[in-house]
Parts: sequence; structure tokens; C-alpha cells
Amino acid sequence: MSFKQLDLSPSLLAALPDSIKLPTKIQQLAIPIALQNHDLLALAQTGSGKTLAFGLPLLHTINPLLAHIQALVIVPTRELATQVTTALQAISNPLNIKLVTLCGGTSQTQQLVRIDNGAQLIVATPGRLLDLLQQKRLTLDQTKQLVLDEADRLLEMGFWPELQKIIEFIPVTHQTLLYSATLPAALEYKAAQILQQPRRVEAHSINSVVESIEERLYLVNKGNKAKVLLWLIEQNQWPQVLVFISARDSADSFAKKLRKAGLNASALHGEKDQLERQQTLKDFHHGKLQVIVATDVLARGIHIDALPAVINLDLPANAPVYVHRVGRTAREGQTGVAISLVSHGEIDALNAIRKLTARELPLAEIAEFPVTDKPASGQSKRPPRDKQANRRTAKRRNEKRFKPRS
Repeated sequence: MSFKQLDLSPSLLAALPDSIKLPTKIQQLAIPIALQNHDLLALAQTGSGKTLAFGLPLLHTINPLLAHIQALVIVPTRELATQVTTALQAISNPLNIKLVTLCGGTSQTQQLVRIDNGAQLIVATPGRLLDLLQQKRLTLDQTKQLVLDEADRLLEMGFWPELQKIIEFIPVTHQTLLYSATLPAALEYKAAQILQQPRRVEAHSINSVVESIEERLYLVNKGNKAKVLLWLIEQNQWPQVLVFISARDSADSFAKKLRKAGLNASALHGEKDQLERQQTLKDFHHGKLQVIVATDVLARGIHIDALPAVINLDLPANAPVYVHRVGRTAREGQTGVAISLVSHGEIDALNAIRKLTARELPLAEIAEFPVTDKPASGQSKRPPRDKQANRRTAKRRNEKRFKPRS
């Protein structure tokens, strides 16, 4: 199937970059439904082309002669907002459609100037968008299309209250498109609250991992993870590696250890200011950085061409995050490897990931790093307290304390 067969406008087809040849599976399934103005819940693996699956119908529908916000894309992170903007601007510019990005860490004044110049498509993170709406600095009263990208994250408690307030600013009659790679069953009832008689498409099995990703999981001592990481990078000679870790402080310390070992490495997490985050990503895109040690701020939506390897220094407590982490490699038909370093204390997290993805994910060991840590027995190392003895001791102390002096 070609893009022409999807009934997209000739001007939009002419604006497609030469690198975009044929529609991916999610684009083939989702675009016709979106063009028919149905609400849509679309599920597809990371790296499968979801951005154009919602972006092309929006650009097809927007009238460049009308100087008001006609469509809104909400994403959970600044980095994803930047990526979506980059992908869509390559097509919106030739169509004379004005796209504005609204996210924290950058000047509100500059963003508002661009809106006042006649923005027709907004890509935004919830916090900045809601702030400007409540300040009455922009209006969505003529917005007809709403997209939630990485909808599973937006439906979680962290964003859900903001999202509900934002929707109140949009006309009741509008089209809503939800896109995600994962959608836990517990969040589906929230999706039902904002969708009207939606169509549902699944380009791949829900919560699945791209088949072209080679997953390796190694059981290692918790204290050996830094050494194993260095050994893996040296053994494989990867030109670039994206390393995930859960704690911000640990991201900084691991990046420092890598630099001491002679690697060009940097940490990336939410405590970094926006300019530093953007520069780090730019350096990584251009091959100036070999290793980024990141928290889950990068687990969603970041596209790095031909990234050969992702390494989990620890497993995420939230199983769907694993799918998004490993999905940073093997994107758009490429191949890649995703390695997870698992200690005994992370077996529960591993079992949750196995259940979510319906994959066996066997643990192997590395001969050069024998495992000496022992699994937790589940029993306390301290002997059980004798509560009755404690009460008797406390009683004697009180009697002694309050005994009248002779």
C-alpha cells in the first residue's frame, strides 16, 4: 500500500520527505479511520511510525488559511515534544501550517509570540499548556482534534488531573486520538471516559517488544553493575549506547565513573535544565557523545537513528517502562540489542515484565563476573522480638522512674 491509497491530499503527499516511502502498519490502519473523523485508540510498538500515524491526518485536515489553533497534540515529556515537532515540521512548513511547541524550560514569552502569529497546530506538555490556558493567554475554543501521544503515561495519576482540566477548554464536539505502545488494563477505563464510540486498532500485540530487538538479561551482583557495564561497552565496541537507570543521583555517579574510564559520557535527567538537556541530546544525535546515562525521561519517544544498544542498569519498577526503554533501539526496521543487568533484588520486577510482555526472558550469567550474592530468603536477619519481654522491661523502667525517693 502507498500513501496515495490512504486518500491524503495531493499537497500533503508532495510535502512528504523523500525518506518516507511506504506507510507502516500502524499508519495503514489508523490514518483512514482518523480521516473519517472517528475517535481512535491505536496501539503499536515503539519505533513503528506512530507520529505520522496521527500527524498526517492532522495536517491533512488543518486549513492553513484559518489563523487559530485547530489541532492539539499532548505528550508527557519535553523531549518527546521536541521529537514530534521535528517530525511534523518537515511536512507542515511546505504546507504553510504554523506549528508551535509549548513545554516547560523555555520562555513563555517566545512561545506566546509564536501563538499570536497564528498557530494552527500545537504540540505541548500538559503543565505548560494548562498554565497558559488558566492565564487566558491562549484559547482552544475552535480546536477540533486532540491527540494524546504515549497515552498510557498521560492517563496515569501524575498527568490525569491536568489532562481532565485541559479537555474542559476544548469544545465538546471534537475528535480524540489516543496512541501508545502499552496500555495496562487498569488505564483503559480512563481512556473510555474521553473517547466517544472509538475505533480500536492494534498494529502489534499489546505491550509487545519489537522482534528485531535482541534481548539479553544477565544476573549480576548488585555491586558489580558498573564493572559489567564498562566490560560490555569494551567488548562490543558500540559507537553509541543509551543506558537507563531509575535514580537521578545514580545517573550522575555512573556517568562520572564512565568518564573516569575514558568514555565520553553524560547524564540526562529531569534535574538538568532544558538547554543542557537539549545540548546533550544534540551531541548524542551527532555522535559527539558515546554514552548517555538517563533516567526514564528518555524512555518515551526519543528517536536516535541506528542506535545499536540500550542497557538497563536496573529494571524499572513499572513494567511498561521496560517496553519503552528497550524500544529506543531497533527503530523503523533497524536491529539492535537491549541488555538488562538484573540483581537478585529485582526478580519481582523481572517477573512483572515477563507477565506484561508474555515473554520468557531467561536470565544468563557472565563467566567473567560470577554471581556471589544470594537471593533474599524473605526472613528477617534479626531475631523475632519477644513482645512480652519488651513489655516487662518497659514496665520495670517505668516503675523505677516513678518510684518515690526516700
